[in-house]
Amino acid sequence: MKVKWTMFGMIVFFLLSVVMTCCFIWQYRKPKLKTEGFTKKVTAEEMCPRFPEPVPLKHPITSLRIALEKIDILLRSRIHTTKLPSISAIMVLNDSILWNGNFGKRNTSHPSSPAPNEYTAYRIASLSKIFPTLMLYKLWEDGLVDSLDDPLEKYLDNFTIKNPLGKSRQPASSSVRTLGINTPALTLRRMSSHLSGLPRRLRSTNLLWSGDTQEALNLLQDDVLVADPGTRCHYSNVAFPLLANILAQNVTGTDFESWVSDNILKRLRMEDTGFNFTPAIQRKMAVGVYSNGKQAPLYDLGWYRPAGQMYSTAADMAKLMMTLLGTYDVILLRQDTLNTMMTPIIQCHRGYFANFTGTPWEISEQFGYSVVRKDGDLDGFAATLSLVPRLKLGLVILMAGVRPTDKDLVSQAYSYLIPALENVFREAQQPVRAPPDPAPYVGFYTYRNMTFYEIKADSDGVLLMQQCGPQVDTTVPSKYQIIRLDYLQDRVFRVVFERPYPCKLKVNNISVSLEAQDRQLFNFYLFNKKGVAPGFDCPGLNTYRMMRIAGRPYFTS
Repeated sequence: MKVKWTMFGMIVFFLLSVVMTCCFIWQYRKPKLKTEGFTKKVTAEEMCPRFPEPVPLKHPITSLRIALEKIDILLRSRIHTTKLPSISAIMVLNDSILWNGNFGKRNTSHPSSPAPNEYTAYRIASLSKIFPTLMLYKLWEDGLVDSLDDPLEKYLDNFTIKNPLGKSRQPASSSVRTLGINTPALTLRRMSSHLSGLPRRLRSTNLLWSGDTQEALNLLQDDVLVADPGTRCHYSNVAFPLLANILAQNVTGTDFESWVSDNILKRLRMEDTGFNFTPAIQRKMAVGVYSNGKQAPLYDLGWYRPAGQMYSTAADMAKLMMTLLGTYDVILLRQDTLNTMMTPIIQCHRGYFANFTGTPWEISEQFGYSVVRKDGDLDGFAATLSLVPRLKLGLVILMAGVRPTDKDLVSQAYSYLIPALENVFREAQQPVRAPPDPAPYVGFYTYRNMTFYEIKADSDGVLLMQQCGPQVDTTVPSKYQIIRLDYLQDRVFRVVFERPYPCKLKVNNISVSLEAQDRQLFNFYLFNKKGVAPGFDCPGLNTYRMMRIAGRPYFTS
């Protein structure tokens, strides 16, 4: 094993040097000569980093402008005077508005009706489900809820519902079971992620049902779970008002809508978002219509309000997207909490309309990125909030009318934007920080006397690492011979490759991942009596004891 690890370390650090990376690229690009005997075949594949970091950009950027123009044309072309007369859309990148577009008219029944704008209100339907979920995560973060996986019964006495599909420890002859200790728990997290197994609606009710939570619980007592909790994606409008009202009444001691207004909407300055369609709000709204052009009423959802009652504007939705991406100037949830909220929970069955479900998201993949979204459709209105967390990108589309069924507008928009944005990030120069004093790191190092490196500082004090020795080909351009070391904290640096670079290289039958080596950490040893680092490790590559040598190595042929 010692010999194997020695060889592995030699290969890793040999490939880590950009010198050899570029030699491979250089040889790949050279005209191929027909020669006898053994020849190395080197193939460069797609360029990396595959998932570049979303760094600050200097606008305007031509490729982004072209992509956004395509999105503008896409949405403008979907306007239909009868069935989709109004669209407002907004896109955020990091902590800024990247683009917004408004199309059609707010009210087609009036010839003089103005076009919508980012302050035009729309009903957001099931996007309302985001707010009970935010409430759950906030109460959990604040310690008022012990765990996201607490069973509902912990906060609600005497809750029962039949679970005939549950796997119980009871005898097999027991054909009907109630949810309890012997079955998977109906947890708070599952209630907010369409994994509760609760039916879509309470029996004998519609979305206008005006009962209260106790009446809802009474109806559920003799109802059944349509799936064992946590085992199957099943869309439920029952779970969210039940969750919202129980948390509000039994944890916060207030009502759900007041809590959301005080702890989310006011805090995020979402001044044009709420639950009640007052005359002042209606004057700001686009008029919702059915497919035949008939105006849709703004009816009240009663007990189901937490699942679909709310209205908002593109401007307010932009604030919410930046909050969920962790880039807004107001912090609602910590980044680790947001990461948990954005994480897929379970892969859904093939008949479900999303690949994965989350809290409360439908999650799919596009160009290798997770697209986290929530769609909402309610008489006369349609809305989608979508996020690409890895790119710090978000898009909201608000519609007065009927959502187009022939094309997914969000996916189509991302098909233009993600590749353009990815290339811009990939080619952007990464800021590289210099250590307070580069002198303790400057010098020559070796890995087991097999590969040799020089570390020096540039005029700004940034550390540069270059391989030295007989393997170096002087015909390789100098910009490819050096890698930079980004200072993170005391004696810790991060490798920064010159970008873009090949994700993988194939040398004969061996495939080497350069992507795995990019951004690895170098941990330099405590300074010795001479005030210099005697060596460093690269733990991420399981490589240790890159040791300092007295001076430039001397090689003989």
